[in-house]
Amino acid sequence: MPPPSSTPAPRPSSRGSAGDAALPWQRVVGFDPGLNITGYGVIDCREGIVRLVEAGTIRSRGETLETRLATIHEGVRDVLQALTPAVMAIEQVFVHAKFPRTAILMGHARGVICLAAAQAGLTVNNYPPTRVKSLLTGSGQAGKEQMQAAVQRELALAARPEPADVADALAVALADWHLRIRQRGLALGQGGKPAPRRSAAPRKGQRGAPLSDGGWDGEGDAGSQEDDA
Repeated sequence: MPPPSSTPAPRPSSRGSAGDAALPWQRVVGFDPGLNITGYGVIDCREGIVRLVEAGTIRSRGETLETRLATIHEGVRDVLQALTPAVMAIEQVFVHAKFPRTAILMGHARGVICLAAAQAGLTVNNYPPTRVKSLLTGSGQAGKEQMQAAVQRELALAARPEPADVADALAVALADWHLRIRQRGLALGQGGKPAPRRSAAPRKGQRGAPLSDGGWDGEGDAGSQEDDA
């Protein structure tokens, strides 16, 4: 299987300044499940610092559901083996009343992603799409462009991440950082104030740019769900 399309960035040093050395770096991979295109995004984070490592898409191949799921599983395993995240974050499947079949197909893709995580010994943290959107944009009904702009801001990127599948995957990884890692830093004692948010923009690396196809936006865009299925 050809390697997933991706956008890389330099890894942060494991040695930080005295002011931000309370917790070690942690690598989080986020996935946006899709039967046609699955987005992934990997970040390195520690308290108030977050950096993009790599993001891209995995395309399914084959004529049957079984073979397409097999290629998704293989692609996810490749990402996990190459980038060695410590934890996985993934959106819970949203069931739209108009497209119940889409939710079922998304559930299949999500299932093989979680299977790959279990095989790699990773903990999987699940987040509702509305929680991720609300956290990053202030609205649980945010659209694709709003999410792309939010991810661009959070990671100090020069341009909005493309395609939308990549932005959604990075968004769920960022949600894990905000809700789990930064909150843990507060619990360890930050004087009651959130750790300052610092980002590092990625540099051009050896892997290619992400593919420019549309993707699933959770519950905000039912039409795109139908297309992705």
